[in-house]
Amino acid sequence: MDRRKYLKSGATVILGGMVAGCAGSESGSTPTATETQEAEDTEEPATETQSPETAESVAPSNVVIGSDIPYRPFEYETTDGTLTGFDVDIASAVFEEQLDVSYEFKPTSFDSIIPSLNNGNFRVIMSAMTINDERDQEVDFSEPYFTAYQTIIVRTDSEITSQSDLEGEIIGVQKGTTGAAAASEVQSEFDGNLEIKEYDQIPGAFQALTNGQVDAVINDNTVNAEFAADNDEVRFVEGEGVAAESDGDAPPYLTLTIENYGIAFREDDDAFLQRVNEALATIKQNGTYDEIYAEYFAG
Repeated sequence: MDRRKYLKSGATVILGGMVAGCAGSESGSTPTATETQEAEDTEEPATETQSPETAESVAPSNVVIGSDIPYRPFEYETTDGTLTGFDVDIASAVFEEQLDVSYEFKPTSFDSIIPSLNNGNFRVIMSAMTINDERDQEVDFSEPYFTAYQTIIVRTDSEITSQSDLEGEIIGVQKGTTGAAAASEVQSEFDGNLEIKEYDQIPGAFQALTNGQVDAVINDNTVNAEFAADNDEVRFVEGEGVAAESDGDAPPYLTLTIENYGIAFREDDDAFLQRVNEALATIKQNGTYDEIYAEYFAG
C-alpha cells in the first residue's frame, strides 16, 4: 500500500502484556487451612502490572492524526486522491518507521482542531501548528520540527510594497491561525484601519486574493510560496522584518513573525509525547528529516 494514503498500514507494536502466575506447594499437595492463612499473612503486596489499556494509552496500534487539509505543502491531496505533504512524510517516519505503528489522517477544521483533540476525536494534531503560549494552555507540544514565518502576498499589480501600505486595505487570513493573529497585530498598529476577512481554509483566502476580494493574504511563508510559485499574478511583499533581525538566515521577503511547528498532544499523554520526541530526534540524527525537507523545500 502507498505510504501516502490516508490509512497507513504498519506493523503493530505490542507494548505490554499481562503478567500472570500461580503458586502452590513444592510437593504439589493441597495446603492446610493453617498454611493458607500463614501464606496470606506473609504475602508481599502484589506488584501492579501494565494492563493492555495502559499499554494502548502509551502508543496505540493506530495513531489517528487531526489535520486541516488542504494546506499545501504540508498536507494535501494529489489529483488521484493520494494524501501527501511534508507533515504526512514526517508522520510516516515517526510513527510507521520509528514506532512501528500505523497512522491515519483525519481532516479537521483548524479553528476547532484543539477542542476536537481534547474531546478525543484523534490522538495528536499534525497540521503545521505553531507552538505558542495560548495553545500551550490547552495542549502539550512535541519538540519543534519546523520553523516558519508569517508573510504577506499580494497581486503582482498591487501598489502594496511594504507593511505600512496595508493601512486601509482588506486582508485575507485563515480562521484560528497565527496568520490571523499577525493580521490583528497589524490592524492594531493602524488603530483598526484595516479590514480582516477570515476563511475556513487557506485556499479560500488565496482565491479571494486572485479575484480581487482582498488586497493581501497573511499566512505561513512556505504555504504562501507554494501558491505564489504556481501563480504569476501573485508576489511576496519584500523587506527584512523580524527574521532579518534574528541570528538565523532570513528569507528574501518581509517576515512578520518567527514560529516553530510542533505536534500537539492532550495534556495527559506525557508517555506517548516522550516516545514521539525520541522518534523526532532519531530522524533528525539519521538524515531522514533532511531527506524529507529537501523533497518539499529544496533550496
